[in-house]
Amino acid sequence: MSDTPPDRLSVDPESPFFNEPLLARGVGIRFKGVEKTNVEEYCISEGWVRVAVGKSLNRQGKPMTMKLQGPVEVWIKDEA
Repeated sequence: MSDTPPDRLSVDPESPFFNEPLLARGVGIRFKGVEKTNVEEYCISEGWVRVAVGKSLNRQGKPMTMKLQGPVEVWIKDEA
């Protein structure tokens, strides 16, 4: 597996951007210079992250999210 993180990644198993082996290795995300741990999805090329908003859930039982725009840095925490 490559050590280059994908351009877009999601933690939702129903998303086409879900990658379980990569998530198991661990992915670090820095948004606007601050490391975030509540990111549900990100896109490096478009410059946005989707973060969980509190503990509220939508009608499907998934966390409510908010899309934030800004510089995104991603790295893989675990060695291959």
